[in-house]
Amino acid sequence: MRACQIAGLSRAAYYKRPALASERDAEVIDALNAIVTRHGRWGFWKCFARLRLDGRCWNKKRVHRIYCDMGLNMPRRRKKRLPDRSRQPLELANAPNRCWALDFMHDALYCGRRFRTLNVIDEANRECLTIEIGTSIPSARLIRVLSRLIDCYGTPNAIRLDNGPELVSQMFTEWAAAKSIAIRYIQPGKPNQNAFIERFNRTYRTEVLDAYLFTNLEQVQAITDQWLIDYNEYRPHEALGNIPPVQFMPRITTVPNLYRTMST
Repeated sequence: MRACQIAGLSRAAYYKRPALASERDAEVIDALNAIVTRHGRWGFWKCFARLRLDGRCWNKKRVHRIYCDMGLNMPRRRKKRLPDRSRQPLELANAPNRCWALDFMHDALYCGRRFRTLNVIDEANRECLTIEIGTSIPSARLIRVLSRLIDCYGTPNAIRLDNGPELVSQMFTEWAAAKSIAIRYIQPGKPNQNAFIERFNRTYRTEVLDAYLFTNLEQVQAITDQWLIDYNEYRPHEALGNIPPVQFMPRITTVPNLYRTMST
């Protein structure tokens, strides 16, 4: 007793064994387990409201601490933070290969299987260079498609695109740097900065994707390739003075009509 007085300790506090957290919070743990066993997708506030309705008047901070210690807190889906981009003005090129624009589109087969399309156009004459069809178009396939286009049309000075994961990947950016191609990323949420390809996407959606029921990817590619010939060589383009793109601004290619042979 004298030693406790000298040390400034209470005898009761010195001899009393502190209760374990599992024992102290056992009632709260059992109540939470009962709720999440029956309703596994409920979050904290839903569980806490149910506890209050059941007459359990525990402090919300205590219940939340125990809820987190039990590992019941569901991860919150966070929006991916994109880097800040400078505004990209639309400057009409006066010659082919000054700037290409590309974008992805999504659709589904008749069976419900999803697929993607990679659309690439030349901003100078709005000519569609290719449309690649596939269930998945990762960075490696994107690079292969662009490499084939470069072999035919030459290397563009720049490519205008959005901030998709394939387009901001290290593999793609390093490939573009090795080819000395400037990447013009548009600002997130500003599709009007890539207006040429967005307008093309609308035409492709209306005249092909929404006009047919596709049974397989081969059928999508075949119909798309045939439509591309009509779009580039026959269909009048209002913004070009109602003449087709290849007549408005012809280009020199090493492989004539590449979009006729890309799928072969």
